[in-house]
Amino acid sequence: MSVMAAVHPSERAESDVVSNAEPSLAIRVVGLNKSFGDVPVLRGISFDLSRGQVLSIIGASGSGKSTLLRCLNYLERPTSGDVWIAGYPLTFATDRNGSRRNPTAARIARVRAEVGMVFQQFNLWPHMTVAQNVMEALIQVRKLPTKEARSRAEYYLAKVNMLDAAERYPSRLSGGQQQRVAIARALSMEPQIMLFDEATSSLDPELTAEVLAVMRLLAKDGMTMVVVTHEMAFAREVSDRVMFLHGGLIEEDGLPSVVFTNPRSERCKQFLSKFLG
Repeated sequence: MSVMAAVHPSERAESDVVSNAEPSLAIRVVGLNKSFGDVPVLRGISFDLSRGQVLSIIGASGSGKSTLLRCLNYLERPTSGDVWIAGYPLTFATDRNGSRRNPTAARIARVRAEVGMVFQQFNLWPHMTVAQNVMEALIQVRKLPTKEARSRAEYYLAKVNMLDAAERYPSRLSGGQQQRVAIARALSMEPQIMLFDEATSSLDPELTAEVLAVMRLLAKDGMTMVVVTHEMAFAREVSDRVMFLHGGLIEEDGLPSVVFTNPRSERCKQFLSKFLG
């Protein structure tokens, strides 16, 4: 389903004037700021991401990586600045008269439907089977009939090699298996963009490899992805671009071959030296 689909009546005043992003862009961020109280976390973040690209965001803890990711689907409300998802604003919409206002609840919900997110924690419902975990949002949010929801759930569970666990409960799965189910759940909503927030940080190396293998396949299939990660080998191998954040600012942004071998930022050099020796 495209985010350009039928316009909700409450949003028609916005819909004709919101396309500030080129059709080839999946994401546009302009002058994004986020503060918690008096503490600035993001300071003037701006970037474009084309459809089908993989962007890895790296940096030390507290640099603003996860906050940026959460602003991309309005889990965190930006203090100022603009975010467009597939050409539609997710932050401060502009009406016909040029006035800026917060996006409507309908706009947020519709754009969020196009953005799947996988967190550090798996957040599976323990009282539901694997299949039921994937089906729940399809039934409650997408309003699919149970049979169709089951068919779609099985398709995406197969995609992450977890179909054989469809009738098992999360407590009977390893951490890597649970994270693959979480990925299947996000994919089953058929989003245009996938966000990964340190999806492997709580896993041991063997289980991390399982999840990264799935993410590699998604990248190969052309899924637009924004990945906050400490897995430098993955970022170097799979990404089209790598962005290094420090103190809420973009200090490095470029091709993996450049960022990992000849970064301009001294802080980026120091950061990478801890991982690359």
